[in-house]
Amino acid sequence: MIYLRAENLCRRYGERTLFKNLNLSIAKGERIALIAKNGTGKSSLLEILTGKEESDEDGKVIIDKNITWTYLQQEPVFNPRHTVLEAIFNTEHPKFKTIAAFELLTEKMEHDSENVQIHEEMQKVMEDMELHQAWDLENKVQTILTKLNLHHHLEQTVNSLSGGQKKRLALAQVLIQEPDFVIMDEPTNHLDLQMIEWLEAWLQALDLTLLLVTHDRYFLDKICNEIIEIDEGQLFTYKGNYAYFLEKKEMRETYQAKEADAARKLAKKELEWMRKQPKARTTKSKSRIDAYYELKEKAAYQKDDSQVEIHLQMQRLGTKILEVSHLEKRFGDLSICENFTHLFVPGERIGIIGQNGVGKSTFLNMLLGIEKPDGGKISKGDTVKFGYYNQQGIQLKEDKRVIEVITDIAEYIEVGKGVKMTATNLLKQFLFDSKKQYNYVGSLSGGEKRRLYLLTILMQQPNFLVLDEPTNDLDIDTLNVLEDFLSAYNGCILIVTHDRYFMDNLVDSLFVFEGNGKIRSFNGNYQEYLNSLENPKEEKEAPSKPSIQNNTTINSEPASQSKKKLSYKEQRELEQLTEEIEILSKQKQVLEQKLQEQVSDHAALLQLTQDYELIKQKLDDKELRWLELTE
Repeated sequence: MIYLRAENLCRRYGERTLFKNLNLSIAKGERIALIAKNGTGKSSLLEILTGKEESDEDGKVIIDKNITWTYLQQEPVFNPRHTVLEAIFNTEHPKFKTIAAFELLTEKMEHDSENVQIHEEMQKVMEDMELHQAWDLENKVQTILTKLNLHHHLEQTVNSLSGGQKKRLALAQVLIQEPDFVIMDEPTNHLDLQMIEWLEAWLQALDLTLLLVTHDRYFLDKICNEIIEIDEGQLFTYKGNYAYFLEKKEMRETYQAKEADAARKLAKKELEWMRKQPKARTTKSKSRIDAYYELKEKAAYQKDDSQVEIHLQMQRLGTKILEVSHLEKRFGDLSICENFTHLFVPGERIGIIGQNGVGKSTFLNMLLGIEKPDGGKISKGDTVKFGYYNQQGIQLKEDKRVIEVITDIAEYIEVGKGVKMTATNLLKQFLFDSKKQYNYVGSLSGGEKRRLYLLTILMQQPNFLVLDEPTNDLDIDTLNVLEDFLSAYNGCILIVTHDRYFMDNLVDSLFVFEGNGKIRSFNGNYQEYLNSLENPKEEKEAPSKPSIQNNTTINSEPASQSKKKLSYKEQRELEQLTEEIEILSKQKQVLEQKLQEQVSDHAALLQLTQDYELIKQKLDDKELRWLELTE
């Protein structure tokens, strides 16, 4: 079943054609990643597919009217006056409206539990929840809001949210609605590592058709089963993971180069024939002329070998780098760090991980002297020159030209051994050709702006790089080159990133922000850190699972003995889980019995097996949530 069909799509910017006569179809169950260099038309294609823009020629896009679909934009747009809750449940569907009322009342009860009117309203809403059979959906909503760290912002207006919170809000909308088909533009931007890993598991469990743009290579491999690439204005399809894509892309480009070489040789002979032809031409000669022009087009192919080249000299780094002693920082009740001490050594490469909101960016700002600590001491070596790439990115006027951005820093720069490079040549190394150098910053794509910002940092020849989410909006080709540069970089590197592939390739150790001001040092990269958590020797003893044998009713008393008191909503959820686990356990036992009785009937056995796996998955999920609450 075809969900989306696009034919003859075209996009031009001035004299430049991004793509032309582009065709695409997406069938039910396909999970496709869209890959292309920055500025070659990824976002433009998504905008045309979703109806936000029109094709420059008579192209058409048809989406099946019988399916539900949605678009997760890179920069989501909301009604700024809506609250978070109103934005999430912006629908007239009675079930969603009831859940919205329930969420709002539970939030109010957290702050005013003695209010009689609120309790009366809650009683009415709970009756509506039963009427609409909305408890399962409410549990799902609660999980999504909690995992995306939105559950404490429900009454906050959208215009008061940060860019990252708005992106997570848009993602919550998509996951709650569970449409048949989703188009996503960089879904992992502004998510911390735990959120990304949770999102991977959530999407893998859904029967969902996907088209997504992502630079996260681990995420791509886990979620997608197909890759399409925009290259030289054409679309190429690869049925496999990222490693398969790289292999087949290289083979395709090699074949195209050989084919173009042969075409050029043949075109020379045909050109001589063309020049000798009389003005009055026969049908046969006209056919040969048409073939010549097709051959000429094929001969014009040249492999695009352009890639970012980074060869910049850094200032010498002395023995003393950075000494941090007993660092303290708080914002009200939020503790960023307590008694943190670390002595940086030459060549050190450290990744910083932790949930959003624990203070990673504040920590970097203290090391850089932008933010003052509450206590402790930071001592910087005389030779240290920081290069700071921050999350906000480039802050320039939209009407400033690209070349002016660079010449404001320097007309030329030394790249080693007395060799100097002009601003123009430096920009060419970063894939800004002569025409694009005189474009305005406002006309650049998000990834091109990031690439320009990176160049402004590296031009200052730092010997200690501090990178706060450097991978956002960069295409995969640029990321690969940046990784190569940083691998050969001799200075110190401190990185905050949610890109696990990028981090695993570059860091030797981690600062793990565990919350409540605790920062733990770990010797190893992110994957090694995950492996250490899975080691039973390092795990704390886990509580026993709830008993589901012999229809035993689960006792929810451990929740009342928890060290942390459960909220009203969590208590209600725990009660629901107790009932649901018991029901699912019974259903599981019935299916197990039927499976034994229907062994000879293949069709019945297949259906029963599918039903059994579905019930088993639901049961596992609810048991896991039960454990989280009882802990």
